Amino acid sequence: MREKRVESLLTRRVKELGGWAVKIAPIIAGLPDWLILLPGGRVFFVELKAPKKRVAAHQVVVHRKLESLGFSVIVLDTLEKVEAWVATL
Repeated sequence: MREKRVESLLTRRVKELGGWAVKIAPIIAGLPDWLILLPGGRVFFVELKAPKKRVAAHQVVVHRKLESLGFSVIVLDTLEKVEAWVATL
């Protein structure tokens, strides 16, 4: 399975929730791939990975910075993880 399939499912599920999945341009190294905006002002940063790929060290630094500012950073690498995360929303 490719990262593109995970991306497709994520964007579809977010739309079904009435939200907006915004692909973030790689302006800052380590910034997550997606900004997820949901009704009620809920904001999440989502890093999508191909299955079994790991988050790089510089990405971990940026993710921690975002979390220290109060944002949620989610890392998803399978269709099942997308479905499980969406079920929590």
